[in-house]
Amino acid sequence: MQFVIVGAGRVGLRTARVLREADHEVVLVETDPTTAERVREDGFEVLEGDGSVEDVLLQADLESADALGALTGDLNNNFVACMVAKHYGCRTVLRIDEDYREEIYRKYASDVDEVVYPERLGAIVAKNALVGGNSRAVADIHQNLQMVEFTVTPRSPMRGYSISELELPANAELLAFGKKGEPVDVPRDDVSLEPGDELIVLADFDVLGDVRSIIVGDTGRAALGGA
Repeated sequence: MQFVIVGAGRVGLRTARVLREADHEVVLVETDPTTAERVREDGFEVLEGDGSVEDVLLQADLESADALGALTGDLNNNFVACMVAKHYGCRTVLRIDEDYREEIYRKYASDVDEVVYPERLGAIVAKNALVGGNSRAVADIHQNLQMVEFTVTPRSPMRGYSISELELPANAELLAFGKKGEPVDVPRDDVSLEPGDELIVLADFDVLGDVRSIIVGDTGRAALGGA
């Protein structure tokens, strides 16, 4: 597949590297000459210019691209780039910072395919690492919706219970389950929960602490989302 990434900063470059490792073609668009040169030295094709300008995006072969990721720190430029890409039939991903107001998020989210919060996801990963190795952020799906992998511990109140007996909060849903050392798969109701088993849960950010307490067994200050 072929991708155009607008913004060759930290988020854009890391995304480009992941795509390249998966054998996809990537073209980056960057306004800063110094940054562009540094990325070229990393072996990427880089076009110097404003990614919110249609002519610049066309020079990046937008018409042949499968998707465009607008990953700069400027929300307005990101949105314009996505709108140009939509016109040419591309899938669009818009980077937005967490401190933008909810109404602005809603306005932009309705016009693009995906909205991502790199800083927020990074903060979740860091917090998970600080409180322990029994939870791991998988994806930031929506402004308040996270996909997290939890590992059952000996402290889990659900240890020994079956999947059918697992009761999660209303704004949380079990997506996949894997026995210790095995790949995750569609959960079966009759499988019991034992230490080392992994559960992937989609949950509202506000209930992640409750989900962690149920599956992992951490409570109080050690719980995800705790004080």
